[in-house]
Amino acid sequence: MQKPAFDPGLTQKYTGNLRRVINKDGTFNVRRRGATWRDFHPYLHLIDMGWVPFFGALFLGYLVVNTLFALAYYGLGPGQLQGGDASTEAGRFFNDFFFSAHTLSTVGYGSISPKSLGSNIVASIESLVGVLGFAVATGLLFGRVSRPSAKIGFSQTMLVAPYQGMQSLQFRVVNRRRNDLMEIEARVLLMTVEEKDGQPERRYRQLKLEREQVLFLPLTWTIVHPIDGESPMSGLTAEDLERLQAEVMILIKAYDDTFSQTVLARYSYRYDEIGWNQQFAPAFSVDSEGDLVLELQKVGDVNR
Repeated sequence: MQKPAFDPGLTQKYTGNLRRVINKDGTFNVRRRGATWRDFHPYLHLIDMGWVPFFGALFLGYLVVNTLFALAYYGLGPGQLQGGDASTEAGRFFNDFFFSAHTLSTVGYGSISPKSLGSNIVASIESLVGVLGFAVATGLLFGRVSRPSAKIGFSQTMLVAPYQGMQSLQFRVVNRRRNDLMEIEARVLLMTVEEKDGQPERRYRQLKLEREQVLFLPLTWTIVHPIDGESPMSGLTAEDLERLQAEVMILIKAYDDTFSQTVLARYSYRYDEIGWNQQFAPAFSVDSEGDLVLELQKVGDVNR
């Protein structure tokens, strides 16, 4: 029985010229279609979105809820709220809106208060909605702040550089945050598009690294794949990598000492992001007091 080819979960089928498998921000180049509202998970969506859209969504939700309750108070008619009447309909609606904001947030200034049974019922319901809503918003904010994540910086390019009398494939990583990462592991895959039975097919090969793990990452780590006789890169030129639509995919796994949890980072380099016959320039130095100084902006600097 023929052993199935290695597939990391990104499919071997090839139907067109793909931009890249992994985007520069670490996300997979996959767009989902056909999802229904049952597949939508609000918590995951709000946890994963950026900070500006997140606060925008909270503010929009706050406005929508207050507007709905203001319409409910307004629909009860004049005289339902003590101190809420105004000389114009717009003024009465705004009084209803601000009373809703006071009730939803449980501030209760007292200048406006419910007067009738209907307004008291609506205010009671809104108080419950406010307590639950702010509890959910607080939980979302805590979940975003407390969630561990890696901020691994990658060199802008991957290099083919001399290494112990042979060539090697190299890239450099650095921890861009001040937290301590330990037991950092790297796995590197080479994806190519090759002909099989007259049809293009993606192939994945794991690249053997000089060192797959380091214990600490206070400085930079240059991850090296020696291009020896057993390497899938052996004998390949820049033109060959372009023809094969090569992409080098990387998974970094580390233990975050601050959160006591494992964090992950993904990245990839396409064939046109590989520099040939270059070497990385030093990214750290020793100052006059004998301390190591790391220059984060130099993680991708090369000596040409």
